[in-house]
Amino acid sequence: MLKPALLAGKQVQHDKWKGVKMYYKISDFIEDWKYESESTIKMLSNLSDESLTAKFNNDIRTAGRLTWHIVTSIGEMAHRTGLTFKTVDENAPIPSTAKEIVDEYKRASDGLIKEISENWNDETLLLKDDMYGEMWKKGKTLGVLVTHQIHHRGQLTVVMRLAGLKVPGVYGPSKEEWVNYGMQPQE
Repeated sequence: MLKPALLAGKQVQHDKWKGVKMYYKISDFIEDWKYESESTIKMLSNLSDESLTAKFNNDIRTAGRLTWHIVTSIGEMAHRTGLTFKTVDENAPIPSTAKEIVDEYKRASDGLIKEISENWNDETLLLKDDMYGEMWKKGKTLGVLVTHQIHHRGQLTVVMRLAGLKVPGVYGPSKEEWVNYGMQPQE
């Protein structure tokens, strides 16, 4: 959403989604989503049931809340574009097991890819939908969906560290994985 700000006496527009990738090819989105989805599943699979409710600070979401938000946001955003795949309701209670969260994530992710593959084409990505009071091209919505997932996955890594869980590497090795390369973990 563009919000005006005052800078040196002039109104300036700030776009919080500036820099988000706009997809122009379905195949590019599917390739990115598959990698990000696998990375998210890897992360979610390292959670314990106990870690889902651990509260470290009033200003930090629990792992359960963060992961459930990642899961429910897939359908919530995608359904605004006219997609109708089955997914959990965004107001559904947070499951008590990590396995349930992983299973629901896989179902939503698979449903997203299946329906886009079957019903959209590259031209569809240029069509606009009302997204939170703004008109976004479907290709932008997909970019926001990917970026949103990455953003909250990053937050989850902090919560996982606080819970004493191993954090898998996504874009490079995590602290625990450096040994696989014959190196000491970086500080």
